[in-house]
Amino acid sequence: MARPESIEVLLVEDDEHVRLATTQSLKLAGLGAQGVDSAEAARAWLTPGFAGVVVCDVLLPGDSGLQLLQTLREQDPELPVILVTGHGDVGMAVEAMRDGAWDFIEKPFSAEHLVEVVRRALAQRRLVLENRRLKAQLGAGPADGLLGTSAAMEQVRTLIGTLGPARVDVLIHGETGSGKEVVARALHAASGARGPFVAINCGALPESVFESEIFGAEAGAYTGASKRRIGKLEFAGDGTVFLDEIESMPPALQVKMLRVLQERSVERLGANTPVPLGCRVVAATKVDLLALARQGRFREDLFYRLDVASIALPPLRQRREDIPLLLSRFCAQAAERLQRPVPGWTAAQLADWQSRDWPGNVRELRNFAERWVLGLVAEAPPSAPAVPAGTTLPAAPLDEALAAVERQWIVQALSESGGNVAKAGERLGLARKTLHDRIRRLGLDVEAYRSG
Repeated sequence: MARPESIEVLLVEDDEHVRLATTQSLKLAGLGAQGVDSAEAARAWLTPGFAGVVVCDVLLPGDSGLQLLQTLREQDPELPVILVTGHGDVGMAVEAMRDGAWDFIEKPFSAEHLVEVVRRALAQRRLVLENRRLKAQLGAGPADGLLGTSAAMEQVRTLIGTLGPARVDVLIHGETGSGKEVVARALHAASGARGPFVAINCGALPESVFESEIFGAEAGAYTGASKRRIGKLEFAGDGTVFLDEIESMPPALQVKMLRVLQERSVERLGANTPVPLGCRVVAATKVDLLALARQGRFREDLFYRLDVASIALPPLRQRREDIPLLLSRFCAQAAERLQRPVPGWTAAQLADWQSRDWPGNVRELRNFAERWVLGLVAEAPPSAPAVPAGTTLPAAPLDEALAAVERQWIVQALSESGGNVAKAGERLGLARKTLHDRIRRLGLDVEAYRSG
């Protein structure tokens, strides 16, 4: 007996010969199909969130196909129900479509026509369920502010959960725009500290005021210092100080920062009495600090003092499966702020956006979302590869052509990795679960590609 999660098409047909022949045609087309002989039997398969579509004959023993349609419409108005009608029932079927049927097929029908209609309905169903999933995630909203369900982001969350309460100093590695401050704030939230989160961009502070800003100064410590100034480290209390672009810290002050971290105390400029340091320090960098230190451009001892624990934040191109969720959140935020409707997008557009490298990472994607909401994004973006003149487009519908290319890439990756799904996922830039889902949807047998 087929598992409910493997069923893409539930066929409701009381004629056993027709049911078996139709189910076989669907399976030969690579679709997971299950046949039942009544509306009552169908309801046992149609659990909430059923990921497939229903193909149902109108004339059935017991409840009719129209009665089943009405029941399913009440449970899930967006579940595609395709009615199968006799020649004299077309008018009734058209009326049923007004009542919510997705489409109807008139007997006798060819297997090719049935498969075509079912594939279109399945594509629509997948979009609906994906939108529901995204809305549910957006509605819940992660408490730590980190969006994404990829394996890479789950690992980051695990580290935050472990390191947050420990209150050790942390060094965050990540490219520009990848969300290093978001991670730092999540660490602060996970620490349970009552003190504030104090963010400092080391690259934006002039060297002339850096020392007084960070460490503080007594009145008269320098020209113009008319009163005592409490530095950021002292002001943070038992909170968190976030030192972004730590590689930009002036060399002369790196020595003082090293001493502060070692002694866990700070001396204001012009003072002789140390003040205990209660805050945690989280530093962030977009460069390889150790390599920088070995070039003599950053203190190696300060690097090791900062690097008590580290978090590597993945760039967006290494977690492409998170792009739909991020884009949905950013568009919703932009639409609310700009008082604009949230625009939709097609599957082809989303596939294009997921294929991009996004060198500016999450920040670039957020800016793109704002332009999309404002209607400033061209339908054919300059970064999209142009179709060479004279190119013959595939005869198949776009969705089928894309599915064929997807299948080819996955098959090649599985072949090259000897059937190792994890390695194939790395080659394709997909999380293992995501690749497993696509392999199951395409009906591929991983065992056929295993080495030895």
